[in-house]
Amino acid sequence: MRHKIIMTILAFTFILQSWGQTSNTITGVALDADGRKPLASVTVSLLSGGSATSTSTNQVGEFSLRVSEQSGRIRASLVGYGDEEVAFQQGQPVTILMRAAQSELDQVVVVGYGTVKKRDLTGSVVSVKGDEIAKVPSANIIESVQGKVPGVDITRSNGSASAGVNIAVRGNRSITAQNGPLFIVDGVQYSNIQDINPNDIQSMEILKDASSTAIYGSRGANGVIIITTKRGATGKARIDFNAYAGLNQVDRYPSVMDLNQWVRLRREAYRATGRWNSEADDNIVFNDAELAAIRNNEYIDYFDLLVKNGSQQNYQVSVSGGNENTTVYFSGDYLRETGIFERDATDRFGARLNIDQKLGSYFKAGMQANVTRYEIEQRRDPLNQANKINPLGRLRDDDGNLILYPLNGSAISPLADLEPNAYAAQTNRTRVLTNAYVELTGLKGFTARSNIGITLSNSRDGVYAGSYTIDRNGGFSQATYDADNSYLINWENVLTYQKELGDHNFTLSGVNSFLLNRSDNINASGQDLLLDGQLFYALGNARRNLATNTNYVMNNLLSFAGRLNYSFKGKYLLTATGRWDGSSILAKGHQWAFFPSIAAAWRIVDEDFMKEQQLFSELKLRATYGKAGNSAVNPYDTQNSLTRVAFAYDDVAATGYTFSPQIGNPFLGWEITATSNLALDFGFLGNRLNGSIDVYDSRTTDLLLNRGLPPTTGVTSVIQNVGKTRNRGIEVALNAEVWKNTAFGWNTAISFTSNREEIMELVTADDDIGNGWFIGHPTQVFYDYEKLGIWQLGQEEEAARYGQKPGDIRVRDMNGDGQIDATNDRRVLGNPRPNWLAGWDNNFTYKGFDLNIYVFVRWGQMLNPDFLRRYDPQGLGQSTAAIDYWTPENPSNDYPRPNSGMSLGSMLFSSSLGYVDGSFARIRNISLGYTFQGDRLKSKYLRSLRIYGTARNPFTWTRSSLLNEYDPERGGSENFPMTKLFVFGVNVGF
Repeated sequence: MRHKIIMTILAFTFILQSWGQTSNTITGVALDADGRKPLASVTVSLLSGGSATSTSTNQVGEFSLRVSEQSGRIRASLVGYGDEEVAFQQGQPVTILMRAAQSELDQVVVVGYGTVKKRDLTGSVVSVKGDEIAKVPSANIIESVQGKVPGVDITRSNGSASAGVNIAVRGNRSITAQNGPLFIVDGVQYSNIQDINPNDIQSMEILKDASSTAIYGSRGANGVIIITTKRGATGKARIDFNAYAGLNQVDRYPSVMDLNQWVRLRREAYRATGRWNSEADDNIVFNDAELAAIRNNEYIDYFDLLVKNGSQQNYQVSVSGGNENTTVYFSGDYLRETGIFERDATDRFGARLNIDQKLGSYFKAGMQANVTRYEIEQRRDPLNQANKINPLGRLRDDDGNLILYPLNGSAISPLADLEPNAYAAQTNRTRVLTNAYVELTGLKGFTARSNIGITLSNSRDGVYAGSYTIDRNGGFSQATYDADNSYLINWENVLTYQKELGDHNFTLSGVNSFLLNRSDNINASGQDLLLDGQLFYALGNARRNLATNTNYVMNNLLSFAGRLNYSFKGKYLLTATGRWDGSSILAKGHQWAFFPSIAAAWRIVDEDFMKEQQLFSELKLRATYGKAGNSAVNPYDTQNSLTRVAFAYDDVAATGYTFSPQIGNPFLGWEITATSNLALDFGFLGNRLNGSIDVYDSRTTDLLLNRGLPPTTGVTSVIQNVGKTRNRGIEVALNAEVWKNTAFGWNTAISFTSNREEIMELVTADDDIGNGWFIGHPTQVFYDYEKLGIWQLGQEEEAARYGQKPGDIRVRDMNGDGQIDATNDRRVLGNPRPNWLAGWDNNFTYKGFDLNIYVFVRWGQMLNPDFLRRYDPQGLGQSTAAIDYWTPENPSNDYPRPNSGMSLGSMLFSSSLGYVDGSFARIRNISLGYTFQGDRLKSKYLRSLRIYGTARNPFTWTRSSLLNEYDPERGGSENFPMTKLFVFGVNVGF
């Protein structure tokens, strides 16, 4: 009754006001979602026509807004409520119902075998929504979150069309075992995460500390990444279409010397040995063919001939809908990516079907299926050859045929692989991920779920290299054919019971998990094929070295786990987890291990003494400790095996066998990592500024280490549980709603990670120099002489003490004994691990426009790039243009003097060349889009329409000027240069 009276009075007030208002004024009221409570300070703005106009509601929710249109749309916004858009007509009062926005703390986060509200998290978990992932066009969804998640280091392996991604969560714990995280897709283990289309993802959760990963036991030792795909929803069917297309371009590839630079280097190399003094001596330096090429300016720029623009295009359509009993989500996608080289291309075809069905009042069931087909054409990187070959001569003869050996030299043309039927490398791969579940839900507080997932994979790799290709270089043609079939069965049963007793809330979970992994493959190879056109399809015609090998691998994992989540008054939180894992990979008697964890959190902001303060909207302290295991070594490493060797009796061939170089270990057990984590979650100003700080310490013992053995034992290595490593660091995440009104919005997010990785103990107390492992340093380092520069004129006497002269490489005498030797004068120069990495993500909105600018920084790592060692002091092949070598007239401290009598490898201390600070910052993504919605579409068929353009990796800045032409994300290699991508796309909702 009270509600009706209020509404009647308000309506009557509006009628009276409408009598007196001018023709260009609209009036109205803003109420809560129930229409009962008037809301003050609501900003109401005009969306259509004219200049931007806005006003605010008074204490009883009323507003008056001057407009020039007879009709249009207005938007209402208020902190804590979602934006609302309504239509208006002149002379008609407007009523706006404001719905409360979901608090970020009430958002549901997926954790192992369940979900929790963000406010109740005790572990270190980062959630990324699917919309954020889809912002960065990429063939691999992990690449889309590079730098956005504290504690996760992501780099692309290379720039080829089929390149993978390297990922490490909180550093590298193992030295020789695997360090990659566990991927879970819709509750099923799945390692091939690149199969998942970004537009199919609902959310991605990254579990980093021992408490959040402990429920996965040994599988979660290196972190867990959970992918949840989209589901159908009740209501009208929704159709979404997403597409983009664009160009790939080489990003920062080091140039080689031009004709004049190359000629100058060759002359200087002969000048150093006293055989060249002027151009009159060129006949000594160059042969007749080279002299003719120089006179005719016959210089081949192989880079321009080999490198082209690549492309990337992706098309995805999805349909979702359902009723109260059945919901369905279906999608299909096609991705094509071509690389910067001819015959480097990937086609990916994918389809997904998710179905959920209610079965009466107590049960529901469902299934998820994802099918992915790859057709990949690959080739070896020809630039490795192009960067070394003599650049002089002609590309083709007078008849237009490729000159396979320019200048009649011994190096084959880098373009040889492109000749018809010369080279082919093709991969076909099909993977099917399917899982089905049945769940009991109707009992109060109790649920039970059984889920079985099967991953089927088959692949075929075929490679053919003709006689005159880069790989064979005039030798016999060669072909290989590999076929692989595998399957992974993942069966899990989960029981959950939840009970609330007054201020106490309990959730108990029990898990039983079984994994069975099997694979077999066949490999065949042969040389001297009968016909080039048969490629790798007719190995039976090979006339030499025809060989066939088969292989079979099986392993399984059985697990039992339990977890207790306890809450007192919603502000004192406790999580205790225990898991027992048994792995068939490890030795009998050492296969089982128990992995416990405990976590506690205190929601300080909910305490009585915090209720009067206005500063904090969130303040929570978290602490966790737990253990996880790793058995990620190859099956059968516990066993001795035999390998076939050449053998003969009286010159008659016979079958012979010997022990494999790696001997089995019948005592091989678990690698154990114990992790402690202390964290603070905070929020200010109604959580407009919020974030978290995590400090962690991970200690790994009983490393699965591939230990070298003395040759006198007859074998070379064994995997043992020896050694210790440690990772410790700090992670910071900040999110801020910097500005928000009806027209303009700016949200920013900053992530920061600093991790220190070090080896604490090896087989003995000493460093293992042979393997490059050093106590107190990361698992991978650069151990070498410290280059001080180049010996200069005037330093002849000092240089002579070390058997050197001006123009030679000068390194530090570490122990000052007057001589340089490998035992006493090398040291750890640096490592490829960054001191810190960070990301800065900015999202701007203005009316229908959206702009995303994302900056990524990786700072403090050392690189030893290939191109900085691509120096031919003899001047026979190519060298990098950036190399500044020493001459008497150019006293450089970078590279030694050319010398026609010495290769780079034969020069003293040449290994010390090329080390450089690899710190860099790059704009990872710039995306500008415009969204048409609602009445602006003027279509009864379209729900939404967004058009956008995106630039990926458009700008990179390096700390060292030596890297101005190199992408340091590659880590030093030159194979398949990194690329930048420019695309245009569209998102359409029907």
